[in-house]
Amino acid sequence: MRSDLIKKGIERTPNRAMLRAVGFNDEDFAKPIIGVANGYSNLTPCNIGLNDLANRAMEALRAANTMPQVFGTITVSDGISMGTEGMKYSLVSREVIADSIETVCNAQAMDGLIAIGGCDKNMPGAMIAIARMNIPSIFVYGGTIKPGNLHGKDLTVVSAFEAVGQYSAGKATEAEVREVECHACPGVGSCGGMFTANTMSSAIEAMGMSLMYSSTMAAEDAEKAESTAKSAEVLARAVQQQLLPRQLLTRKAFENAIAVVMAVGGSTNAVLHLLAIAHAAEVPLTIDDFEVIRTRVPVLCDLKPSGKYVITDLHKAGGIPQVMKILLAHGILHGDALTITGETIEQALANIPEESRTDQDVIRPWNKPLYAQGHLAILRGNLATEGAVAKISGVKNPKITGPARVFDSEEECLKAILAGQIKAGDVLVIRFEGPKGGPGMREMLAPTSAIIGAGLGDAVGLITDGRFSGGTYGMVVGHVAPEAAVGGAIAFVKEGDSVTIDAERRLLQLNISEQELEQRRLAWQPRPPRYTRGVLVKYARLVSSSSLGAVTDLFSDQEISH
Repeated sequence: MRSDLIKKGIERTPNRAMLRAVGFNDEDFAKPIIGVANGYSNLTPCNIGLNDLANRAMEALRAANTMPQVFGTITVSDGISMGTEGMKYSLVSREVIADSIETVCNAQAMDGLIAIGGCDKNMPGAMIAIARMNIPSIFVYGGTIKPGNLHGKDLTVVSAFEAVGQYSAGKATEAEVREVECHACPGVGSCGGMFTANTMSSAIEAMGMSLMYSSTMAAEDAEKAESTAKSAEVLARAVQQQLLPRQLLTRKAFENAIAVVMAVGGSTNAVLHLLAIAHAAEVPLTIDDFEVIRTRVPVLCDLKPSGKYVITDLHKAGGIPQVMKILLAHGILHGDALTITGETIEQALANIPEESRTDQDVIRPWNKPLYAQGHLAILRGNLATEGAVAKISGVKNPKITGPARVFDSEEECLKAILAGQIKAGDVLVIRFEGPKGGPGMREMLAPTSAIIGAGLGDAVGLITDGRFSGGTYGMVVGHVAPEAAVGGAIAFVKEGDSVTIDAERRLLQLNISEQELEQRRLAWQPRPPRYTRGVLVKYARLVSSSSLGAVTDLFSDQEISH
């Protein structure tokens, strides 16, 4: 028996000496080798608990007769870098995470992967790698933070940003701002509303790439570690059965994910990230698919940033499986899509009631939704011929026409807001913040939170070729494409021009004649790059339009041949 194991091991892993040095015995060479991509870091509360989960996963993998090999992958904290130059590296980190996981797993011929992540870009980064490699894989979310509390009111990290806006508008004292800051983030876990991290964890659960209920668990609760161990066991079976990611990541799975994102009121970043994951999985998906699905899916969950509740409340109310079962019962989900357990979505949801419990109002019943249609609208017009994304939940008036207030960076805009220079009826234009122009497509949480804090959330509009945090709400439109840096029409807007945002007509329009627009286009000159060395210039040269997911490996056959 031992000689058979040795022979099998030699055939599979010719260079065994180094593996012996890290703990392999003769019997171990015949076992599947499982990569454990560990996003642990004490940079951010989102990731500080991940090492414990990685250790729990490895224990379970060894017990399942596999050989786990852990390796680190990066994270950056969007919440800490928000509003600074450092935020330009946030979306870049998605690509670094994807590339690093792909590099390690393929270099070491891993048989499977369990990826453990916390902060916003950990999820899509891992999923892009999983879709590219197509080896048996599962994703484990580190879990949500529990809400802060001040004077009986739940707080999230966005509360701190909004408090700054209140302070600048004279509506809060310095002491009150500090009190919010000290109570907003009470412990371990990712930002607690339906912001980007929780949106993407929900989408991954809907696609069947993580276990049911796992996307809304609190990081500090024991069930999160138990779910991680169960995830490892499920992965071991998937390796034995050769259940591959692309069997799960089908067109039906992406449609299910989009439907869930709409139903829970998720982040605009879901559009960007799902497009990128679909590209990696070679699944046809376009920005217009989001608009098609939006029209038939109501917003069922009353969650922050624009709603009342946090993710721990959603978990208590039944979590993503309850939302999915309501959608399935009303013909929205594809029940025959597979999950990582080998079950179909319909089988996995079999024991869940078709309507939400009546003792809670986090998840609304189908016939009493928060909004009749989804909240992520795709806008087009002469300002966004490739499309733009508007988050219209919590907006009292989904249309505005007003004078443009033009800013060529996030910092310029924030300075004007905090100085009280923005008035009701203005339409703020923040440009040269796109994937190439930033580069890095920063999130505009600082200015949008300042607008909310100043009491102007329903009175002004904002458009940008950058992104928004999942914590953003209001009459805001992001991902405007083509972006300013490549000569998109947003580059031609002048101070005082009339601009229309109309979510009902899905229109984003610069109200000048076509002749005038063409004259401005002909007179326009591209700006010199902001960076000439390092990762940001490499990213700027490689990255695609946001309308295609801002991916970095989209090349024509001609480009590849050269």
